[in-house]
Amino acid sequence: MPLEQPLRLFSVPPSQRKSFLAGILSLWEASVRASHAFLAEGDILALRPCVASAVLGVPWLVLAGDNNRLAGFMGGGGQKLEMLFVRPKRFRQGIGTRLVRHAVERLGVREVDCNEQNPSALAFYRRIGFAVQGRSAQDGQGRPFPLLHLRLNALI
Repeated sequence: MPLEQPLRLFSVPPSQRKSFLAGILSLWEASVRASHAFLAEGDILALRPCVASAVLGVPWLVLAGDNNRLAGFMGGGGQKLEMLFVRPKRFRQGIGTRLVRHAVERLGVREVDCNEQNPSALAFYRRIGFAVQGRSAQDGQGRPFPLLHLRLNALI
């Protein structure tokens, strides 16, 4: 029986991101389909190039993987976590928590936005120490997907 490799986190510099982009987008789409029931097929297709651009452009990008397979990723800049996605088969295995803990402890993250229509994500962020500080009626692209603005109170 092969030994399981422990989950590893690694930063991807901008110059190397294109080589990971197909895998990241595949994970993103699977995660969104499993967790963002409020998005229609057209929304997902329209968001894909936006996500690709964001992945290539965020100041920092961190991948989580084991056994040569991408399990999750996050990206952001400054004090804000801009994206966090985990492979659906790996939900509730501590990958998101490990990524956020890394972002808080090593990258200075204190803020994140969460789709109001994604109660599982909101529960996750609350469970690890974030609290709602505000709300926007539209997402960052002006679409009718309300965002909750969260700020870290105390990381658990």
